Amino acid sequence: MSNLSLFIGGKPSNSVIVSFRIPYFTHWGQQILVCGSERVLGSWDMKKGLLLRPAHHGDELIWSGSISVPTGFTCEYSYYVVDDKKNVIRWEAGKKRKMSLPDSAQHGQLLELHDLWQTGSDDLVLRSAFKNAIFRRSASLKIERPLESVQNVSDNEDSVVVQFRICCPNIEADTSVYVIGSPSKLGQWKTEGALKLSYAGESVWVAESVMKKDEFPDMPWRGAGVAIPMFSLRSEADLGVGEFLDLKLLVDWSVDSGFHLVQLLPINDTSVHGMWWDSYPYSSLSVFALHPLYLRVQALSENLSEDIKQEIEQTRKDLNKKDVDYDATMASKLSIAKTIYAKEKGTILGSAEFQNYFSENQEWLKPYAAFCFLRDFFETSDHSQWGRFSNFSKDKLEKLVSKESLHYDIIGFHYYIQFHLHKQLSEAAEYARKKGVVLKGDLPIGVDRNSVDTWVYPTLFRMNTSTGAPPDYFDKNGQNWGFPTYNWEEMSKDNYGWWRGRLSQMAKYFTAYRIDHILGFFRIWELPDHSMTGLCGKFRPSIPLSQEELEKEGIWDFNRLSRPYITQSMLQEKFGALWTVVASNFLNEHQKDHYEFKEDSNTEKKIAAKLKSCLERSIFLENGDKLRRSLFDLIQNVVLLRDPEDPKMFYPRFNLEDTSSFTGLDQHSQNVLKRLYYDYYFQRQEDLWRQNALKTLPALLNSSDMLACGEDLGLIPSCVHPVMQELGLIGLRIQRMPNEPGLEFGIPSQYSYMTVCAPSCHDCSTLRAWWEEDEDRRRKFFKAMLGSDMLPPDRCTPEIAHFILRQHVESPSMWAIFPLQDLLALKEEYTTRPAVEETINDPTNPKHYWRFRVHVTAESLKKDKELVSAIKDLIRSSGRSCPSSQGDEAQEAKPGKEAVKQQPANGGGQLKGSIPKAAAVKA
Repeated sequence: MSNLSLFIGGKPSNSVIVSFRIPYFTHWGQQILVCGSERVLGSWDMKKGLLLRPAHHGDELIWSGSISVPTGFTCEYSYYVVDDKKNVIRWEAGKKRKMSLPDSAQHGQLLELHDLWQTGSDDLVLRSAFKNAIFRRSASLKIERPLESVQNVSDNEDSVVVQFRICCPNIEADTSVYVIGSPSKLGQWKTEGALKLSYAGESVWVAESVMKKDEFPDMPWRGAGVAIPMFSLRSEADLGVGEFLDLKLLVDWSVDSGFHLVQLLPINDTSVHGMWWDSYPYSSLSVFALHPLYLRVQALSENLSEDIKQEIEQTRKDLNKKDVDYDATMASKLSIAKTIYAKEKGTILGSAEFQNYFSENQEWLKPYAAFCFLRDFFETSDHSQWGRFSNFSKDKLEKLVSKESLHYDIIGFHYYIQFHLHKQLSEAAEYARKKGVVLKGDLPIGVDRNSVDTWVYPTLFRMNTSTGAPPDYFDKNGQNWGFPTYNWEEMSKDNYGWWRGRLSQMAKYFTAYRIDHILGFFRIWELPDHSMTGLCGKFRPSIPLSQEELEKEGIWDFNRLSRPYITQSMLQEKFGALWTVVASNFLNEHQKDHYEFKEDSNTEKKIAAKLKSCLERSIFLENGDKLRRSLFDLIQNVVLLRDPEDPKMFYPRFNLEDTSSFTGLDQHSQNVLKRLYYDYYFQRQEDLWRQNALKTLPALLNSSDMLACGEDLGLIPSCVHPVMQELGLIGLRIQRMPNEPGLEFGIPSQYSYMTVCAPSCHDCSTLRAWWEEDEDRRRKFFKAMLGSDMLPPDRCTPEIAHFILRQHVESPSMWAIFPLQDLLALKEEYTTRPAVEETINDPTNPKHYWRFRVHVTAESLKKDKELVSAIKDLIRSSGRSCPSSQGDEAQEAKPGKEAVKQQPANGGGQLKGSIPKAAAVKA
């Protein structure tokens, strides 16, 4: 929300002059434009908007411009960055501004609007996480009012009519709110002289006062949360895996423990392969459908027969294992659900409740059900193998899902499952909101290439490519996730409708979400679909090195630089006496002592397939993994990657200095290529990536009112954090993976407010496992964080866990979110399970089995008052907000009609980047 100051001067004129004034630094060729709802401001037509003029005032670049309007004028308006043709480059975040002139405005007066550019962080309190969960309100009065007249305006240039605006979603609309501060008009910190604000609608209170221009400090809201994958929860009622209705138990425990947030991993259907590979939650079969894994079959009907009840109970006992048995759990749940469906399908599918659900969701539900039928019929999700159904069309779809078709019973079953999943998750989500708990979802960066989405919307994806990440903390060879990259140009044609629909669907259940790999919206690490590792990729979009550019630098032997550089001595060093056998099977000698891969083995996938064949025929008796790694090293031994779509464009291979191809070059070539490498990865792309993010991310953020957080770990371009700040995106800070250069461990006390801090996450080992697996790093941590040269204990004791958790809750970060495993480390009895078994994911293993289950039930955790008390004491002592539990409510005074905002005043309204604390109650 902007600072708005209203100056009333005395220039004689035949009309009221409204002057806009906003500080903003633009780039060359950019201008600031005001556009609004009334004709004088263009009626939302950018070409007719008001262009402002720039002027330097000290260190600021101020843009200003004026219009003549009649008295009593009202309108909405916003600021935009445009080019010289008034094409919009960027627009403000948040809601449209409202202007309503005061009744006291007279002919000939000048009214100045002093605004600040609205970033995404300015309206965080209006996101559903705060509005509908944390500060959930029972009343919602809709009152609109213009600026009130302020009498006795001083002629002193230092006097200003300040409008105070504060957003308080946590109190009732009929509550009286005051602002106090050091100025006399604000009571000099005494409540008796405080300035009373009036309710203006949409949880906003407003008042005006003549006073001096002053700035005041910020006092932001902070909260804490717990993170656990849906499948990892354990309850006394579940069938082998956490279920949506178990979230109610977790919410109760969270409230008791002082947590305002519960964070999950993705919960969409991943049933691509029909086996445990589908445990990977980031490879969606559909970005709209929920996963049948999380269904509670007991809740499908109120009239379950005794034999079904007995089957459910026996299944519960059979699946009550240490880890998730994905295959058995899916098979059992679907089998039981089919039995119940056979008895109740007519009643359910014919109900008004289902018909309403179907009407709202049929756009994705029909293709999903048809896809599931075809997947099972053809026994593959690879829709290229489906004959005439390979190419999606609406006509074919309608025939597939027709009620007259012989297989409609199967189609109806998929409708039935999704309907009940929706009901169960909606029940849990509403329960969380009522308890003041934010349910935070996860938005995966990719979809499976054999998914409903790639079948229905093939033009939105680059199917001949694969996404991943360059070498980083997790894997020196990079990561290859296997998802096709996005065709952003095609997506932009309908203003990113697929993304907007995806976010709208999430918002039905969640009030906050995590954007997985937010760097992908700036640029994605793109690999050819024949790659298996993540090393030989390029950023998309990016500006490549042109052949002309390289030739000007004296680089000309492009075949030498872009083809694998393989010599006989390298083969002998890698394979020893086996080198001739390797060469005869995989390589050709194209010149003396220099080799190239054969046609049938000139990609990573071809190498893997041929090596598998050789091992099956016992041509090699050596370790297959070691041979494959050595062969991959050879094919990756390049300096430049040639663009497959333009052979005169090149990309420097990541870590090219580590290759023997590079070290074999002359000194001049090495120097040139090192410079161009640094330019490509760290300089020339910044503006391109910034503009790309400012095109794509607002489409996501504006499609729902959920609170958005971005996972910004890894190789971070310098443009990322300024854009995230501008858009109001909250970043992620993991202590052992610091973003700050030169630090081995992050310092929580130095984190910025717009962050989520955590000691670990699902992509790394838990706090306890990390402490116990790496003696050298724990010694360094002990030295850096405690300043101690003592030898640290080899176990992560509850005292150490408490110290690290306290570091995080006391940080300035808006959110401190802890994996449940790290919280359990506070109590000795929960640390009997080997720490390594608590790790959720191994990013270096593309076939990792996601099956971790908490070894204690949610019911038992809720009963553990000692652990609950220890966690809540940590959170409360840090000054973070805690949701009200029954015990708290008994101790607090009942809300009255008067409330005083014990918060510093800020000329112009809500404190930038802040979220108000709960109002103190005046009896």
